Amino acid sequence: MWRGQAQFEEGGQKQQVVGQWKPLVPSKGGKELLESKPCCLDAGGGDETQSTAQLNVSRLRSSSVEIREKGSEFLKEELHKAQKELKLKDEECERLSKVREQLEQELEELTASLFEEAHKMVREANTKQAASEKQLREARGKIDMLQAEVTALKTLVITSTPSSPNRELHPQLQSPTKAVFRKGHGRNKSTSSAVGTASGQSLPLEPVNHEYKEVDAILFAEFQAWKEAPTLDKACSFLERIYREDVEPCLDFTRHELSELVRAAVEQNMLTIEPVASQVLPVVKVSAIECGGPNGFRSQIVTKCALSGLSRTCKHRIKLGDSGNYYCISPSCRARITAVCNFFTYIRYIQQGLVRQDVELMYWEIMRLRREMSMAKLGFYPNEM
Repeated sequence: MWRGQAQFEEGGQKQQVVGQWKPLVPSKGGKELLESKPCCLDAGGGDETQSTAQLNVSRLRSSSVEIREKGSEFLKEELHKAQKELKLKDEECERLSKVREQLEQELEELTASLFEEAHKMVREANTKQAASEKQLREARGKIDMLQAEVTALKTLVITSTPSSPNRELHPQLQSPTKAVFRKGHGRNKSTSSAVGTASGQSLPLEPVNHEYKEVDAILFAEFQAWKEAPTLDKACSFLERIYREDVEPCLDFTRHELSELVRAAVEQNMLTIEPVASQVLPVVKVSAIECGGPNGFRSQIVTKCALSGLSRTCKHRIKLGDSGNYYCISPSCRARITAVCNFFTYIRYIQQGLVRQDVELMYWEIMRLRREMSMAKLGFYPNEM
């Protein structure tokens, strides 16, 4: 039971009702009745009660305002905290979003680079495979060529050597008179004797040229040292001496710049010598002397030798490497170049293991090739040049 003051608004008018409130008590019929018993107070007691009620109301109002203010402040603080946390979460989300974008970009770039590297490796592998197949074909061709050369060299070694060819197996090296004599002797003894008596005179025989040789100890020692580890490096003592005494003098022509190119091409095995093709004159009525002979071919053209600078009859020309430039050379220059080429060809065969001879026989073959270089340098060369 409590006493209080309540204000009701009915029809826009405020009425103060002072009375006693009783709690709702259920009735027997299940209904709740509200009973109020107004009490009559005297004038003095009513004022005191009214002031007390007003004081209580004011206290309630002040406490409710204070509670409202505190609640609002608490809510503001909570809202501020929530906004701050939300802002931090937004910043974190933004940072994570940037990190994700950066990772996606890096992953995309890495994937692209991996694909590009894979394609590059595939292209390089295909290129290397094509180059390897090409080298394999070239190597097989070289092997076939070397096998053919080995077979030819074996036949050459068995039958004859370049310094002393077997004239029985090479009839073209025999003199005409000796060939006639051997043909008659090849039939039977009676026929050969009959041919000798029928001619009325004895057939002249080739003079036998006996040449005495003696091994030079220094040169032979240098050759043996080189033979242990064959090389084309001219820094070794064996080749350095041959370069100084034979190769360089033999290839020292008037045109020094072209001489250097020729020597380099010979060392690299990239020099080509070929005959100059003869030309046919147009059909006109001229004498056989002007045409160079009864067949109507042009006579030998006298041109200037590219190496010596002299006007000579140049039957051959040279080409250096893969260049398309040709140089006409005289017979003497051709003999000198050929002598050096023969020497390099033989020592290359020795280096490749294609020469199966005794060391002393190889030494004398090299000495013979050196003599050819010296003779060519002095101006001696065969007629077929």
